[in-house]
Amino acid sequence: MKSNILITRGLVVGLLALILSGCGAVVVGGAVTGVAVAHDRRTTGTFVEDQEIFLRAITIRNRDAELKQKTNINVDVFNMQILLTGQAENMEIVERYRQQVAQIARVRTVFNEVTIGAESTWGEATADAYLTSKVKVALFNVKLKGFDPTRVKVSSSLGSVYLMGLLTPTEADAVTEEVRFVSGVKRVIKLFEYIDE
Repeated sequence: MKSNILITRGLVVGLLALILSGCGAVVVGGAVTGVAVAHDRRTTGTFVEDQEIFLRAITIRNRDAELKQKTNINVDVFNMQILLTGQAENMEIVERYRQQVAQIARVRTVFNEVTIGAESTWGEATADAYLTSKVKVALFNVKLKGFDPTRVKVSSSLGSVYLMGLLTPTEADAVTEEVRFVSGVKRVIKLFEYIDE
């Protein structure tokens, strides 16, 4: 009986970690997409467009043998803007990839935050996933009327936290202030687009 409870708790914790790290759509499929669109300030069309841009950017990355061997680039997409994070051996390969994803239809901007140097270790990648999860949980502490923490897209790379979303200036300030004090955050990079209060 105790072992069954421990296994169940382990599964719940594992699923929660996947959902918080952004992989929840893989776990629960279309239900998450429907819920996400209901809470998102992007139009449904833009939400779908972002998914298509993401898939195309990943396809480009995965088909390039040099990118796969010499980089560890992560891709995030929000409101037709691409954020590239991670590590690469040299800037030339990153710039080539940046130019390729910038050519994807409907992409407005590509933020290149890739670090040049050694690839991150498994431990660093795990720490980044954990940090992203902690930041997402911390956003529930923002006490503003009508604020929905799921409207903030969070990603982390080597202790730097990147924040995207359609927020009011007041929301953006409150989010930034909350994230600054999360243990493990070295710097906060705001990539918000602002809407009227």
